[in-house]
Amino acid sequence: MSTKFLLACLIASVASTGAMAQDYRVEQTFNLQGTGGWDYIALNPLNANLYVAHSNRVNIINRNTGDSTGVITHTEGVHGIAFAPKYGKGFTSNGKINSLFVFDMKTNNVLGGIATGQNPDAIMYDPFSDRLYVCNGRSRDLTVINPANNEVVKTIPLGGKPETAVSDEAGNIYINIEDKHEIAVLSTKTLEVTKRWKTGSGQEPSGLAIDIKTKRLFAGCGNKLLVVLNAENGKVVKEMPIGDGCDGVAFDNGSKTIFSSNGEGTLTVIKEKSANEFAVLQNAVTQKGARTLVVDEKTHKVYLPTAEYSTTKAPGQKRPDVIPGTFRIHVMSNGK
Repeated sequence: MSTKFLLACLIASVASTGAMAQDYRVEQTFNLQGTGGWDYIALNPLNANLYVAHSNRVNIINRNTGDSTGVITHTEGVHGIAFAPKYGKGFTSNGKINSLFVFDMKTNNVLGGIATGQNPDAIMYDPFSDRLYVCNGRSRDLTVINPANNEVVKTIPLGGKPETAVSDEAGNIYINIEDKHEIAVLSTKTLEVTKRWKTGSGQEPSGLAIDIKTKRLFAGCGNKLLVVLNAENGKVVKEMPIGDGCDGVAFDNGSKTIFSSNGEGTLTVIKEKSANEFAVLQNAVTQKGARTLVVDEKTHKVYLPTAEYSTTKAPGQKRPDVIPGTFRIHVMSNGK
């Protein structure tokens, strides 16, 4: 084998590796008003606004500048935000008052409320079934809502604590059941749980995303694993290391990239090379507490809310108190 051929192979290998390399970093930081904890963050599909669940309010900011564009108040213990563009409605899940608020997507004016199960947490709208699905953590069930008339269609027992849900946009809703280390599969036609799949070696699945083209589920687990499952049969395809404290997973369809936001202060970046081939590219530095996220698939930027904590906490307290005036959104990009 000639020296020239070996050199050509080495150059090709380096070029291939370089093409896969990532360099996600914080490029902007938006400081927000308000005190207390936070949870999910969402993008309004009608405009350039970010909606951030923040204690007893939803902060609304421009995703490009960070300027405040509004606020939805009295959302006690708010966890998530979802949008039903067909009806021009948005919804907040208010964990401490066991309800949703319905708001106008253009004006952000609250239009009414809907009673749910106990401690409504993650919430999502499925355009295929034209229904809203609410994960109720304390009552361990799922509230299904018709967004056209804001009426509850059914409450479905799940036999465990639901964390978040995604749709394959073909008749199935997949729900992480945290305390059972499994994913429940719900038929949108019958509104019954049809399957239950264990998340392999993954424990306490929280964040969940899906690639509907390759039919792959991405479950971020509490024992520092991201588990890839086949969404057709539940078989584990791959298990990959991620940072500690994952509470959010997102998938960028355009770049075929999976993101795991880890409360330890890292963002794990994973490339989906094919339906069965994945590679961890980076553990980018974020900030401690940045455990949830949203990806803007138009710009490929990642947004993560967080704040600074005090150095002490009371006995039995899950997290230390948030230091007032430190709440912020980090905007991450790889510069492409």
